[in-house]
Amino acid sequence: MPNNQLTVSLSEQSIALILGSLLGDGSLKRYKGYENARFSFRHSTKQSNYFYWKVSQLKEISGKKAIFLQKPNGYSINSKLQYCSKSLPALTELYRLTHEDGHFQIKRKWLNRMNSLSLAIWWLDDGSLISNTRKGVFCTDGFDEQSVKKLANYLKVVWSISTTVGPVQVKPDGLKDQYFRIWIRSTEELKKLLRLVAPHVQEIDMLYKVLILYKDPELQQRWISEITQLTHFDAIDIIAVVNERKKKLKMFQKKI
Repeated sequence: MPNNQLTVSLSEQSIALILGSLLGDGSLKRYKGYENARFSFRHSTKQSNYFYWKVSQLKEISGKKAIFLQKPNGYSINSKLQYCSKSLPALTELYRLTHEDGHFQIKRKWLNRMNSLSLAIWWLDDGSLISNTRKGVFCTDGFDEQSVKKLANYLKVVWSISTTVGPVQVKPDGLKDQYFRIWIRSTEELKKLLRLVAPHVQEIDMLYKVLILYKDPELQQRWISEITQLTHFDAIDIIAVVNERKKKLKMFQKKI
């Protein structure tokens, strides 16, 4: 099991959430004029329930004005909700652990401090079910190839989840020629991950990220039953999400 002990004066829950977020939609920064670091993240207003759940877990680092609404701009057509913590010594400790010379670094010395909550936040932020939900991918587009390989190795060694690292080509006008992502190419390996993530899914609008879809009714019911046991959601709510997701995928649409 991962070592959860850190010499940081924050709750284990806050540390786990922050570390997982750093791999996804979160960041730690030391702003000019402030001695200590702040933690921030943002999500589309379409994920407002997930956003506010995250905020509710971070009360110990939150000020009175921690939430901002970012209106659509040239980079995004959707409004975004942004969270920014207080400037705190404990966050500076985490910043020093995860950064070198002002740059975020993927290193096992702090990856080993992550737990299943951290893994869940990373997946809910930047993970996706693909290939009709039978496979998965972590969109690690912000990291170089070496860093992505370190993350894949971490998943294998710490969580026994086998993955592959592969490139994604981008358009010539992009900032990079290609990105590297972590691919989960086996349904059984994907299930290992989702069984770890599912207990931490608290908002129904994020439930789809742990729902594998099957045409076979028996296989589908087995996975629904398993997710029912792993989460606080009732089977009827899970079935409703499954049916709604199937309506959007051609594979499950009935042919007339």
